[in-house]
This record gives sequence, structure tokens and C-alpha cells, in this order.
Amino acid sequence: MRTALVRRTVLTASAVSLALLATACGSDKADTKADAKPSAPASSSAPAAAGAKAKTDAELSALILTKADLADHLVVAVPKDEVAIGEAAKGDKAECQPVVRTQGTATVGTAAGVARMKAVAKPKEGAGAEDAAVAGLKALAGTRTSVTLASYEGKGAEEAFAAVKTAATACAGGFSLTTEGEVTKIDKVVSSAATGGDEAIALTLEADVEGTKVTTETVVVRKGSVLATHTASALGVAEKPTVIVAAQVKKLG
Repeated sequence: MRTALVRRTVLTASAVSLALLATACGSDKADTKADAKPSAPASSSAPAAAGAKAKTDAELSALILTKADLADHLVVAVPKDEVAIGEAAKGDKAECQPVVRTQGTATVGTAAGVARMKAVAKPKEGAGAEDAAVAGLKALAGTRTSVTLASYEGKGAEEAFAAVKTAATACAGGFSLTTEGEVTKIDKVVSSAATGGDEAIALTLEADVEGTKVTTETVVVRKGSVLATHTASALGVAEKPTVIVAAQVKKLG
């Protein structure tokens, strides 16, 4: 499955997710929390209340997408070791770290509550056994999307969103990403407006890995005190996580 290639893509734990999704039938548990201060707090046009109350892990677990919300996808929990890999990932430029954090199910800033999941589209039904096997392999090699919900006290969500937005601009020309001792050169970060929640931003990260163009598509949405990060990755060019983003934003209310 070209594991070495997958481990060097900008989704820092794709090798783990491939193995997990190969046998998963569904799980909806929240996972561990992460801790890193955002690099550039700033206000927005739709700020969270200064005294906003953070949601707990349990409250976020009730809000994150499950297999009941995505009938056409396999939905699984994110393993703790995969979260740890994402938390340990580092960019060579400090100002790029908030973008790095969006790629590996880590949180940006100090989150009080966290929930995580990941999903991949199911192979289409109705095929013969051989066709189904081929479809299954294509699904594993296709786009996988992780969702991280993080909730913050006060203006923490607003500040974390601002940190991602600032980092995307500062790192538009690219940076180097180190994951488990391996370095990947991110050629560029393209940011664009997105819709949903109180404010949203879309990021496309591009890299060349052993001659293969690799991209991730990330959409970060803030809804009140919650930051929802949706990151789609693949062995090559990832599809935009449009369906999953829409479903998650709807569930946040």
C-alpha cells in the first residue's frame, strides 16, 4: 500500500488510518486532548462571547459525526497513537505550526474538550466479489477525512481560528514538515474563503512526494466556542471534504 509514501504525506498518520479503515465497521468515541498555544490571537467579525463556556469531551462526542450521520461512509475513531503522531509533528517555521496542527488531528491552542473521528467513502454495493475487492482497495487508496472538534473557554476558539488564518498567510510559500523523523517539503499553502459557522477558512497544502503530487484539503470552521477541523488526505490529490463539512456544520447547529 506504499506505506512509506503515505507516512510522508501531510496527513501525519495516514499509514495508521489505512490499517484502521481496512477492518473498521464504525466507532464514535472522543479521544485525547492536545495542548499548544496559538501563535497569533486576533478578533473576528463574529467573535465568541468573552465568557464563552467550553464544551466537555462528552458534549463534543454527542456533536461529532457518527456512522448514523454518514450512511455512505465508514466512520471510525482516531487511535491515540495517531493523535500522538499529529501532536509531535513540527514545521521548520514556528509561524507555520497552527497549520501543521490542522493536519494531524491535533488541536490549535489549549482546548478544554475534544472529540475526533475519521471517515472514508464506502465501496459501492452490488458488485461481484472480485469487483468489490477492487473497489475496497480503491476506497483505501482514496480520500480519507478526519474531523477534530475542539472547544475552548472564553475567546480561545476565536484566537485559535485567527492563528490558523495568520499561519496560512505567513506560510503560503511553503515550509518543511517533520513527522516521526521524516521531512516532507510542503510546496505551498493556498487559503480561500469557506462558508459555515461563524467563520471558516479552506486550506490546500501541496507537496511532491517521490514524484507524486500529494495534497490535503482542510476546512476549519468556528461555531461559537467550538473549532471544527476537517482534513481530507489521499495517496495523491485529495478530494474536498464538502459532504462531511456540511454534515458536521449542520450538526453543530
